[in-house]
Amino acid sequence: MGIPLLDLKAQYRELQTELDAAIGDVMANAAFIGGPRVAELEAAIAEYCGTRHAVACGNGTDALFLILAALGIGKGDEVITTPFTFFATAEAIAHVGATPVFVDIEHGTYNMDVALLEAAVTPATKAIMPVHIFGQCVDMDPVLELAERHGLYVIEDACQAIGATYKGKRAGSIGHAAAFSFFPSKNLGCAGDGGIITTDDDDLAARARKIASHGTTKKYFHDTLGVNSRLDALQAAILLVKLPHLDRWNAERRAAAAVYDELLAGTPDLELPVTREFGEAVYHLYIVKSSRAAEIMDALKAAEIGTALYYPLALHEQEVFTAEAGYTQPSLPVAESCDAATFALPCFPGITREQQERVVEVVREVVG
Repeated sequence: MGIPLLDLKAQYRELQTELDAAIGDVMANAAFIGGPRVAELEAAIAEYCGTRHAVACGNGTDALFLILAALGIGKGDEVITTPFTFFATAEAIAHVGATPVFVDIEHGTYNMDVALLEAAVTPATKAIMPVHIFGQCVDMDPVLELAERHGLYVIEDACQAIGATYKGKRAGSIGHAAAFSFFPSKNLGCAGDGGIITTDDDDLAARARKIASHGTTKKYFHDTLGVNSRLDALQAAILLVKLPHLDRWNAERRAAAAVYDELLAGTPDLELPVTREFGEAVYHLYIVKSSRAAEIMDALKAAEIGTALYYPLALHEQEVFTAEAGYTQPSLPVAESCDAATFALPCFPGITREQQERVVEVVREVVG
């Protein structure tokens, strides 16, 4: 029997009685859009992250878009972010009419290199959007200090980092606002698409909620152009069942990562992930880097072991940007060195040491 990259079937089996009951309750009450389950989830996430507000929405991409729109960021504005993340980060910036400005990343953590931020600030810069990639927080103090000096917003893309901490604060409570994704493969995932915004800013929360509901706070009366971005009650009910287990699952991910760190230490041509001491990572993914990534991944797949590239091409190299008239592609050597070289090993709650030893065995068969 193979080893999946993530075992959602096992997660369902563990919680099947509670999940089925929660889904059945929503179905029996026929309250599918909004309602008490969504409100309960918003309150629970706000409490978990340590913020005054949580605003549920359709997905993590929408959460980023809604924050930007609520802050009035748009045409002519620039938002500094990372080139090494899922496309949604830059996509949300572009969709409000702003320009993503990419700075290079650190070796090992793959997070934004905060030492490069100052040089990227221009008179058009309105915000910094750090991404807590793979579940480890960016070094946020320098980001916040620079933002304060220049009058910029800090928007956390925490879509991969629910539960991660930075100097005692949870991801999502550090910047002006944050976006989370509940995509099924996330550390806290629903059974479809889902997202949420966290913030302490009363006005931002109200504006984001309004934009997410067709630009209205009173049915059929609209003073703002909005979108339709709602988390349905079925997804909220599922997430409410899972949320109490999140910290345990994240601890199991950290334990599994420590096993890989031990078993893979000294493996030739294989860079292991680096963690910083300022907080706890939640290992949404355990990412390794190798010039022989394709060979290793082929061997893993042949052994029925789950793996995937994260990411095959950095964002500043994507055709949607390079094809734009006047686009000057920046040189970001660390991000570019990751193209098709960084990939995930199975690292999920419940993975056994025996399974991890098998993964390591296959990796070492390729690289020695």
